[in-house]
Amino acid sequence: MITVLRAGPLTTVQDLGRPGLAQLGVPRSGAADLPALRLANRLVGNPEGAAGLETTLLGCALRFGTGRWVALTGAPVPAPMGVPFRVPAGGTLEIGTALAGLRTYLAVGGGLAVPATLGSRSTDLLSGLGPAPLRDGDTLPLGDPGPPAAVDAVPLPPVAAEPVLRLRFGPRDDRLAPAARRMLAAEAFPVSPDSDRIGVRLAGPALPRSRTDELPSEPIVLGSVQLPPDGRPVLFLADHPTTGGYPVVGVVHPADVPAAAQARPGTRLRFRPVPPG
Repeated sequence: MITVLRAGPLTTVQDLGRPGLAQLGVPRSGAADLPALRLANRLVGNPEGAAGLETTLLGCALRFGTGRWVALTGAPVPAPMGVPFRVPAGGTLEIGTALAGLRTYLAVGGGLAVPATLGSRSTDLLSGLGPAPLRDGDTLPLGDPGPPAAVDAVPLPPVAAEPVLRLRFGPRDDRLAPAARRMLAAEAFPVSPDSDRIGVRLAGPALPRSRTDELPSEPIVLGSVQLPPDGRPVLFLADHPTTGGYPVVGVVHPADVPAAAQARPGTRLRFRPVPPG
């Protein structure tokens, strides 16, 4: 078992999520920065889809009831990053405040063996599926470990100070006024403190709409950029709803979504329009 000594502001169990269930109204969920979780699992010899922890900004503190190999990736913290290291039985692992970015990932040899729901152990903040966010005093069961990967360390991608996200316009970009299309390509949009795992809410200039009539609910995918009536875009992350009624005016390239997920409040995001296809 692992015992949670300090849960931090938001620490959740995450794996690769629940893809393929949108027709049932079930979000994909999973790690907001999937490449970071995959890498952490590889470093400790786990399958890439093993469940680990996703911490938010201020980290957490854990006591290990048994010795395990662990690895940290994602937002850098004052602890070994991108390298497998062993926490002994009875030892404490302190994951401190992120030095850059927002979300840090912890993989433990054997993975976290919390019960699975619909094939995943991920916490989904929108639907409530999966284990609840961690609280002080919680315990987490561990799976059976294998040998760690035969690697000393790997270079981790830096957290971008001002991420640039590739954006494909559509399917409802006709709802954007011409000036709004130019603004999306030229402006830097600060991340609002109201952001969460569901979506990155963007502050800055409001985008004018060419039409304000209502739409029926339509499907939403990871990376969708939705334009609410206030004109301030929302970029959907892992726990996004499966449908929505506000126009989706563009979709961020899937490979760029992790950079948006690592953007803490106040970070400025830029969009780079790219042709469809």
